[in-house]
Amino acid sequence: MSEVGVTDVRDFDTSGDLSQAVSALRSGGVVVHPTETVYGFGGSLEPRAVAAVQHLKRRDASRPLLVLVSSQKTVDDLVWTDAARELARAFWPGGVTLVLGDPDRAFPDGVRSPAGGVAVRRPSHPVAAGLVEAFGAPMTSTSANAPGRAPATSGQEALEVALAMRPLGSVHLLDAGTLPSSPPSTIVDCTGEAPRVLREGSTPISRIRSVVPDVTHG
Repeated sequence: MSEVGVTDVRDFDTSGDLSQAVSALRSGGVVVHPTETVYGFGGSLEPRAVAAVQHLKRRDASRPLLVLVSSQKTVDDLVWTDAARELARAFWPGGVTLVLGDPDRAFPDGVRSPAGGVAVRRPSHPVAAGLVEAFGAPMTSTSANAPGRAPATSGQEALEVALAMRPLGSVHLLDAGTLPSSPPSTIVDCTGEAPRVLREGSTPISRIRSVVPDVTHG
């Protein structure tokens, strides 16, 4: 039976104690955490942790996981185009995910897409931001939901989803209560000559174009 831990962070601030969640990440476990949009399943970049998060989502390496970062510097081995830097400067921390090239294969399968891109975001929610900062390294994240179902917006719902999917190892919940309704992050592919919006979400394309006018959509 999987070990389950819960930390109530409804009154969380960035000085909060995240030691149990960080320990779970370092031991290959999954942390259920809030973001600025929905709850997510997260883990370290170690292969067994990537596999544990993929297991909860019932997905394979062809559908890569997002990476949460505390700063651009922590993923400077990715290819940062001028457009990517401008978008990060304008919208990070926040709900814009950037897909960057990984020609040196610095990231593992399941995080690096078959096309060679890695999706990264610097979160603005204080719990997610505090977690990745306390962990001291990039971590994976994906929305907390069963296949074909809407993402969880409360900690209890997200934990129930995780347990129903029969996790491979430990699960730790950072419970921030119920999140306000919000669209998912906007995803911008910055691996080509011109940036391309793959998904319009919480940040409208009009705002993206105000920073990078030549962005395309679709």
